[in-house]
Amino acid sequence: MLLSDDPHRASLPLPDEPLYERLAEHYRRIIASGTLLPGDRMPSVRALMDRHRVSLSTAIQTFRRLEDTGWLSAKPRAGYFVQRPSALKLAKVPEPEVTTLPSEARYVGLHERISRVLEYAQSFPDALNLGGATAAAELYPADPLQALMRKRLRLRPTLLTEIGVDTGASEFRQAVARRALSNGVTVSPDEIISTTGGVEGVNLALRAVAQRGDTIAIESPAFFGLLQILESLGLRALEIPTSPTTGLSVEALDIALNAYENVKALVVVPNLQNPLGCVMPDDRKAQLVALCKQHGVAVIEDDPYLDLVEGPERPKPVKAWDRDGNVIYCASLNKVLAPGMRLGWIAGGRWQARIKMLKFAQSRHNETLPQLVAAEFISSGDFDRHLHRLRARLSDQREATCDAIARYFPSGTRMSPPSGGLLLWVELPEGTPSESLYQAALADGIRIAPGTIFSNSDRFGSFIRLSCPKPFDRDLDDAMRRLGQLARVAKPADIR
Repeated sequence: MLLSDDPHRASLPLPDEPLYERLAEHYRRIIASGTLLPGDRMPSVRALMDRHRVSLSTAIQTFRRLEDTGWLSAKPRAGYFVQRPSALKLAKVPEPEVTTLPSEARYVGLHERISRVLEYAQSFPDALNLGGATAAAELYPADPLQALMRKRLRLRPTLLTEIGVDTGASEFRQAVARRALSNGVTVSPDEIISTTGGVEGVNLALRAVAQRGDTIAIESPAFFGLLQILESLGLRALEIPTSPTTGLSVEALDIALNAYENVKALVVVPNLQNPLGCVMPDDRKAQLVALCKQHGVAVIEDDPYLDLVEGPERPKPVKAWDRDGNVIYCASLNKVLAPGMRLGWIAGGRWQARIKMLKFAQSRHNETLPQLVAAEFISSGDFDRHLHRLRARLSDQREATCDAIARYFPSGTRMSPPSGGLLLWVELPEGTPSESLYQAALADGIRIAPGTIFSNSDRFGSFIRLSCPKPFDRDLDDAMRRLGQLARVAKPADIR
């Protein structure tokens, strides 16, 4: 369709570029904001000349510029039509080296640095947060959850004043056990312990299998919260190269386990790994389980993003190949249902009794009311309908953000788009300091996550993690444009 004149008559950017470039940028912004959608017909050359009072040459150059950059496609005798440029034009992040021995395990010394980075952001409370790992509040089913909460309190008014069950409400444990079964994981409700999100589960698992001074194999890069946990427990981190497409390298892990002693456990996020967004193929998950069993290494699987993976077939957790209890499975509803409820669960395998004891010693029972609400919701068809909508919205948001990175970031930027979720791991041109960009972006009202906090090494100084938490609009497009400009001029930083 041909849209009305109003969006086309909006003011143009300041005249610091050739007129056709300014006019093309004007239409790029209109398309990015959603005013013009893929498939919409553009005005004719003559109409463009009349609307903007430009020459025939300028109008033709404008259309050609938009076509060259992927925003328009020309159809013979029909005119120009809107399309979005593909983020696939960006080169992918290179695969890591997996045939050499990983660096020896080190005590993590990042907690203070991570804390400084995160604390620095608190000085900019109004910054647009593109550095988190949780979707915007409006993408979660607040109204149905509130209705269920009121219903539960009416049926059982003493819920808030009763003491709960140490391992979790039976209804919750039954509901997640049924859900796990649909994902290929067979656990009974009695094998499940409720936790305060996934972080508590990983913390309990590490405390169950390792002691201060032990070595834990982890993905590299890894979620900075895991590095903080390792440091707080006095554990050493052995970083294993991780592919942006297929996840942790089983080959590199094999080399490391043959070379280093005292590796007590592996912590792995096989589905939409944070920050890479990769999904480990099922055959490699099976190889991973077999390798760790051979070496007597416990597997701690952190799986908070499984339900955000897109595609016709849902991948299985690593736990699906566990036959002797060597995999401790930690799951969470924070990313897929309700971040404010902080609900997770753990199946401890052969460490179940010790984890149960540690849970009691560390935090006792979780609140019963959120567990009952979550149990009822995830047992209904409403949960799968919500997940379908959430995946679709995140897909749209992610695609639009990838397109903006392709448009605005400096030449040499690389990225491997994930197959779900809301996280993007972006490699900036060599030498671009991510902490400097982090500081400059905050000063400009944008929060990102610098790559330096995702490793105990210095390998990711030119990387950033971006998220796509909310629907892409004009403000987000403008933020990405400004972020791209800042990336071009970033200088070394010193966060204190």
